[in-house]
Amino acid sequence: MFLYRLLLSLFAIAILGRAALRRDGDTLRARLALGPGNPGAHVWLHAASNGELASAKPVIEALRAARPDLKLLVTCNSASGVSLAESWGLVARLAPLDLARASRRMHRRWNVRTHITMESELWPNRLLTCPGPVLVLGGRLSEGTARGWRIFGGLQARVLRRIAFLSAQDSGSRDRFIAAGLRPEALGPVVDLKALYIPPQQRDPALEAEFPRASTWLAASTHEGEDEIVLAAHAEARKHEPGLRLILAPRHPRRAEQITRLIAAQGLSCARRSLGEPPQGADVYLADTLGEMALFYRLAGRVFIAGTLTDRGGHTPYEPAAFGAALIHGPDLRNFRAPFALLDASGAALQIKDAAELAAALQRLRTPGAQNAAGGAARSLLEPEASAHDLVSLLTQYVDAAEK
Repeated sequence: MFLYRLLLSLFAIAILGRAALRRDGDTLRARLALGPGNPGAHVWLHAASNGELASAKPVIEALRAARPDLKLLVTCNSASGVSLAESWGLVARLAPLDLARASRRMHRRWNVRTHITMESELWPNRLLTCPGPVLVLGGRLSEGTARGWRIFGGLQARVLRRIAFLSAQDSGSRDRFIAAGLRPEALGPVVDLKALYIPPQQRDPALEAEFPRASTWLAASTHEGEDEIVLAAHAEARKHEPGLRLILAPRHPRRAEQITRLIAAQGLSCARRSLGEPPQGADVYLADTLGEMALFYRLAGRVFIAGTLTDRGGHTPYEPAAFGAALIHGPDLRNFRAPFALLDASGAALQIKDAAELAAALQRLRTPGAQNAAGGAARSLLEPEASAHDLVSLLTQYVDAAEK
């Protein structure tokens, strides 16, 4: 534990030093768990940032529905995560540093009875000083991380033995947790929290009338370097399917002007959503807005998952699969290796590497029957082992026992 304390102390000096230089007293107090907590016993839920927190939203909502009396404290390592939790009406704070005194202070001031932590956020002092059960959702342990823990000797095994329940996000992580010292009886179902995504009821009847699902495809969350490939593929595919419509949704809407020029260079017409331009007759509908991706997933029978043709690691396949869309992707899949491996092995998604292959994939999935078959297979394959309600049923057993 000495080496961990040393490295953690250096990390803490850097974090606290930056806050001190900024004269940011709120951050200093939060990182040291100073200041009073709210009265009453609390369940402390921790997520690294807004991405991890967003993936846990179905579980949080199910937990609040099952136990409306429960006092929940949410912490995140980032201010954006704290803001997201507060926007849901939750009590949220910046997470304290994993210093032993700060961890004990946090547990004591918030009267923590149960600690729920997400993915790879297994902070030793926080878990070892928790007075009640420690529960892990979407637990992730890569081969590299497992090797890295070895420099701390038996610390990892001590931490893992403290865990009462762990739901791993994939079978590889599950097996590595067991090999590293997790008690087999602590294992729960394998569930990637992103698979719990529930499509919001976001609809636009006018757009649905304008974009027939079978002849519409979506390039979802494109990055620089991908738009040219998408547009070249669209131009090629329209030679065989003249009525094909493209909705192009860039990851960063600020690139809209640049993408508009690329569309014109392909000889295609464009309508921009952010400007309120009507899509009628436009070859490409540029979805340069935020917070509407579910609306566009609903319109498209074929979806190209972007971030997979660059060095971004790819975006989620779970959301388009939830809408029953036929999936196409590039080779860079490191952010979602497990679900993409499952999809590709079963032929439920098509992998491409350039514009020609993307155009060919669009043609292969041209018919409604092909789209429905591929989309249905993807949705079925990515169904989690347990629902959010199933997980909450398991979690509340520990929460209830801790409160007695």
